[in-house]
Amino acid sequence: MAFSAVVLFIVLFSTFDENTLTYLGKINLSFLVLAIIMRFFSCGIWALRIKEMALSLGHRVPYPHCLNMVFANLLMGAITPGQAGGEPVRIHELYRAQVPVGDATAVVITERVFDAFVLVILGIISIIVMREMVYDLSIEILFAMGLALTLMIFFVIFIIFTAMKPEPTKRVVTRFLHWLYQKTKMHSVHQLISKSDQEIENFCNGVCMYAGHGRKGLFTGLFCTAGFWISEFMVASVIMMGLGLPPCIPESFLFQLIIATVSMIPLTPGASGIAELSATTLYALIIPSSILGIFILLWRVIMFYLNIVLGIVSSLIIFKREINPIEEIRSDALANELID
Repeated sequence: MAFSAVVLFIVLFSTFDENTLTYLGKINLSFLVLAIIMRFFSCGIWALRIKEMALSLGHRVPYPHCLNMVFANLLMGAITPGQAGGEPVRIHELYRAQVPVGDATAVVITERVFDAFVLVILGIISIIVMREMVYDLSIEILFAMGLALTLMIFFVIFIIFTAMKPEPTKRVVTRFLHWLYQKTKMHSVHQLISKSDQEIENFCNGVCMYAGHGRKGLFTGLFCTAGFWISEFMVASVIMMGLGLPPCIPESFLFQLIIATVSMIPLTPGASGIAELSATTLYALIIPSSILGIFILLWRVIMFYLNIVLGIVSSLIIFKREINPIEEIRSDALANELID
């Protein structure tokens, strides 16, 4: 987060001039409030995706619980490279909602597959539609985007292969974990070796359930995923309108797609610094330099720093629940008595 703040300060300092005050006088707060509302809307769609995908496997998870786990996921994603910390949080919270670990893992990994699939499709469409602008991008941006898209395609293929051929996957994972244990001698890795076969089996069973009676969850999950990313990408255009600029939706959509794919490369926690630099480089093509720093600041506040605030609040709720299990059991028992 400190790296992000430093980069933001440099961008603001280097773009601030006498025209910046003129642009600031044209700010429309209504659009900025709308951008924040759209951010909450995106989180709501994400929570709905989790709820419906779990329901398709036969598990009823309350929507408020799903929404709280999404907010907690945002905090862990903001402090871990590639947002990798969010997956264990969602699996744990699904488990706390009485979803078996294997099914919870299947839900979370399938979410990632949907994200990768939708981003790849949107990426291909955007490159075709905006090919003339793509030619103007730097070789570094194109390389990072190509690498991210390649990794996502590889991830989707690996998950499909795992579901179709679990036994070869078990052998590969076991060999990798043995190699990792020899290099690190970490006890946690040794524990994973004994659990990996069962967890892969649980995941495959969950995927098979999706292919069977849980097929509705696949369609609902894919639809929610598309809605989530479109809503996320539109936030930047709404901020631009709030600054008195044209929304430039096609260009901004392409830029947001590039930033999203590049940010998935696990280099810095929450892609801090990388997202700011990427956005500055890209949006400099369509936003006047005098207001560019303000735009990057507002966009990052809504898309990154707001995550931390929401995540802290939801994490405190989870922490309070975890240290008061007896009270929770009593509340559940009371609720059951009232129902009966």
